[in-house]
Amino acid sequence: MDAEIAPPPERAKRDMIDTMPHIEAKAAPTLVDAEAEAFVSEALEELTRADIPFLLAGTYAVSAYTGISRPTKDLDIFCRAGDYARILAHFKAKGYDIEVEDDRWLGKVIRGKHFFDVIFAGSNGTMPIGDAWFDNARQIDMNGRPVRIVAPTELIWSKCFVQLRHRYDGGDVVHIILRAHDQIDWQRLLNHMEVHWEVLLIHLLNFRWIYPTERDKVPDWLLDELLDRLQAQRQLPLPQMKVCRGRMFSRVDFEIDVKEWGFADVGGEGEWREGVNEEPA
Repeated sequence: MDAEIAPPPERAKRDMIDTMPHIEAKAAPTLVDAEAEAFVSEALEELTRADIPFLLAGTYAVSAYTGISRPTKDLDIFCRAGDYARILAHFKAKGYDIEVEDDRWLGKVIRGKHFFDVIFAGSNGTMPIGDAWFDNARQIDMNGRPVRIVAPTELIWSKCFVQLRHRYDGGDVVHIILRAHDQIDWQRLLNHMEVHWEVLLIHLLNFRWIYPTERDKVPDWLLDELLDRLQAQRQLPLPQMKVCRGRMFSRVDFEIDVKEWGFADVGGEGEWREGVNEEPA
């Protein structure tokens, strides 16, 4: 008898949807008009038919976990970088318009005035969407079909750096913690934000201040770990390179820091701090 042939890796990953945890969505967003509702339904049906792995994120995921229903005009579809072009190409072949808005993280699928975003990384390069996102996803029933949505752990990560003058997702972060704290893998969240642990600490302190009676929703060990890092950091000398990481929140709001005030961007060189005459060996 011939040995059984294993399914292709992508097929095996797609088949996992049958065993993913199913949750009852607490709410769904309200769409701006009836045409938008039809577009969303059609887009999800076509995405499913394309048989390319994707995750529902953004407002739909926030509503599912928190019960907050708010207006939205589009979908946020997350995928692996390797599937990003496949999704756009599939919809182009079906007669949709497509745009590559930023080849580092974002494309769009458009029909008339309606669209959805296809996202495979964070705009600041911190958030590549990989297998862990799919391995830990949940699924909900939407328009009569099972749809995978981003787990609350990764949903928080996707929103921690959205801090622009015209948009701030910190409210979503604290609401997810409040309403889905028991579904968050706190160690995995810390691993995701290891390099930028101070951003996580700030969000957790915001949560404690906003909801003083709910402070126990964040595990003590995590707060102890982050505060211990802060205490150790305070014993260090100031960095020699002037760096502005604010550009990871908003390139526009912190543009002057890089262009006029001598701070290094997230990458590249800036001025040395006053009193430092040469680069370290």
